[in-house]
Amino acid sequence: MPAPRKYPDELRERAVHEVRSSGRPIAHVARDLGIHKEALRSWVRQAEADAGERDDRLTSSELEELKQLRKENAELRRANEVLKAAGVFFAQEIDRPRTRPSR
Repeated sequence: MPAPRKYPDELRERAVHEVRSSGRPIAHVARDLGIHKEALRSWVRQAEADAGERDDRLTSSELEELKQLRKENAELRRANEVLKAAGVFFAQEIDRPRTRPSR
């Protein structure tokens, strides 16, 4: 479960909109809204990436896809380890000499 967000989504959207529409410096908008300036700077950069204005960051949808693929990859790696262990176990079972039960 992800950590709770410190700032509500509505505040994030409002702050980003204020920076982008007013042309005011990020530090000034952040101070006026009571937000840490680096948090606001990060939100603005992400909004720019989502709008296709930046090529140096992944979009939100790409980040979500990457997160999902990493999760799936980890799950498949765990399943692979289980299958490898089962293969070793069954290979040992096949190699054991069979003894006949005594009468």
